[in-house]
Order: sequence, then structure tokens, then C-alpha cells
Amino acid sequence: MLRQKTPEGWFLIRHPDHAALAGQFAQAWGNDHFRKPEPFVDWAEGVRRHDDGWAERDRTPTITSAGKPSAFGADLVGGYTAFEEIDLPEYLGVRGKAMEIVAGDNAYAAILISMHTCNLLTEHADRSTIRPEQLVLLDEFVTKQRHRQLELRAEAADSGRFSDADLTVERLLENFRLLQACDNLSLLSCVDFEKPATLLHSLPLNDGCTSGVTVQRSALRTFRLDPWPFAVDSLELEIPGRPVSGDLFPNSKALQERYAAAPSTMLSVRIHP
Repeated sequence: MLRQKTPEGWFLIRHPDHAALAGQFAQAWGNDHFRKPEPFVDWAEGVRRHDDGWAERDRTPTITSAGKPSAFGADLVGGYTAFEEIDLPEYLGVRGKAMEIVAGDNAYAAILISMHTCNLLTEHADRSTIRPEQLVLLDEFVTKQRHRQLELRAEAADSGRFSDADLTVERLLENFRLLQACDNLSLLSCVDFEKPATLLHSLPLNDGCTSGVTVQRSALRTFRLDPWPFAVDSLELEIPGRPVSGDLFPNSKALQERYAAAPSTMLSVRIHP
């Protein structure tokens, strides 16, 4: 789940819906300044489906020890610092499942999703919030994921669908970073992040250089990007979710009952230069 604070309580968004929003950003990526990724269709599928494994888990939201919905919120933007609030084995299982679901359809997209997962669990995870006895579990998971990436890379090569350039380490790194940029912009949009931010990574330009992209909130769920990385003049999109009343909940069942009773609601998102 992702959570956005509201005056009445929370607006809860499923991971797959957040990923679908990232996928819409991916479809528009690239212009005279920013390089369009290749292979585009496979890259865009990886962006759109990078959280497929969360669909079942998000049907029954749970709470943190403080009573808040256990979800990614504005307080977690910039790092994964709340591992003490989650069941790590379950979390790793969902992350692994998210990659394998896609691997059955598209090995290339699955490589990018696995790279995304490994990056989150190494460069962005706060290891001090993970119990020492579970650090071994996390490290073993990352090692297995990196081995799986090599298997999928060989599978993609054997398929004959991809050029040698598509499967180079350099191209895969570039496409993984672009996936994270779209994911990052979607996260900022879903939590209505109020502070200035910069999309993850310096991103590839047509002239061979790279550029950062700053994100500045200009109104409710409205963000200005500079420089502008998209092929269209602006983006007007929507996020589905459910409004849940109440700041804190006595137990997960109470949250689940309110979530199940809440109407599905669309919130608008606007991205502009």
C-alpha cells in the first residue's frame, strides 16, 4: 500500500495502481532532449508491472505498531527506514514474487525489476532498522536475485528478440535507472510530496550526456519538472484508491473493514514543465 494523508484520515493506493501510474509516465518518456529507452516496449512493461506481486497483499492492509496503515508514505520518501514495522520474510517473498510473475512473460522486464529490488535493499535500505538475525536473510535474497538476473539475461539472449546492445550491462543499468525515475515520480505523486525533490539518478540525454530532473510541487498533486523529459506538453492523469477515515486504528481488522467499505475514488495528478 501507499498512503496519502488527508484531513479525514488516509487515502490508500495499491502498489499495482502506483506502478500503473509509473507506466503512464514511461509511455510518455523521451523527447528532443531526453533519450527514449530501448527496447522501449520491454522497458515500459517492466515499469508498468514492477509491483505486480503486491496485488494479493494489498487486498488486506495492515497497521504499524503505532496504529497507522502499514504503507509507503511521504515520511519514507528518500529511503527505506521502517523495516522494524514490517515482516521481512513476507516482504522479501512479495518482492521475489513480483519479479517472477513478470519473468514468465518477459525476461527483459523481469531483469529490470530485479535490479530495482536489489537496489532498494542495498543502496536505499537502512540496515539499522533490520533485526541482526534477519540481515543474513536479506543478503541471501539479494545474492539469489543477482544470480537470477544472469539466468534471465541468458534467457533473453536465447529468445532472439534482443540485440547485443540491449543486453549489455550499460544498457541494462540505464534502463533500470529510468525505471526508478518513473517509479520515483509516481511515488511523489501518490503521496503528494510537498518538498522539492530530484528524480533518482542522472538520466540519459540524446547528446550522450546525462541530466538530473527536479520536481517541485506547485499545487495539490501537481508537480513541475525541470528539465522536461516527456514527449507531450503536460500530463493529466488519475490515481485510483480508497479514502479511509481515522488517523490510527486499534488493529488491522479495523483498518481492513474500513478499507473494504470505502468507495473506490479517483484522484487527479498533473505534471507540467
